[in-house]
Amino acid sequence: MRIFNGFEELKVAVGTEIGVSEWLDVTQERISKFADATCDEQWIHVDQERAKVEMPGGMTIAHGLLSLSLTPMFIRSVMGLKGLKNTLNYGADRIRYLAPVPAGSRLRGRVSIVEAVDVPPNGLRVSYRVAIEMEGGTRPACVADVIGLHYR
Repeated sequence: MRIFNGFEELKVAVGTEIGVSEWLDVTQERISKFADATCDEQWIHVDQERAKVEMPGGMTIAHGLLSLSLTPMFIRSVMGLKGLKNTLNYGADRIRYLAPVPAGSRLRGRVSIVEAVDVPPNGLRVSYRVAIEMEGGTRPACVADVIGLHYR
């Protein structure tokens, strides 16, 4: 884990990779719980029997938004920022789903800082590029520029 001792250190890190998270299991149970929580129960995510017959690879796949929803956890797992009061999710500028994530896959996040802009009176808006890699995959499952608004 990389620890930043304030906004200035974070701004100096713009344009660099700050870390790679540990692997996270994407189980069918995780996919099904996400489907329940979001009311997105499309069969490609939850119907294992149908997926065996109709899906390439014979497996259900995770929701793209499930992969995206892991980005805050991936970021928190590779960095810390001292002196924070709170952080808000400010949104995303770019999201691409490049490869399906079959149930049973393992994902990790490769995190870089793209931009850091002061936001008066006590904030810093940071754009993080998160490449969500799938173990054994040839390309990222998802690449997203997600934005956090940090306050001290």
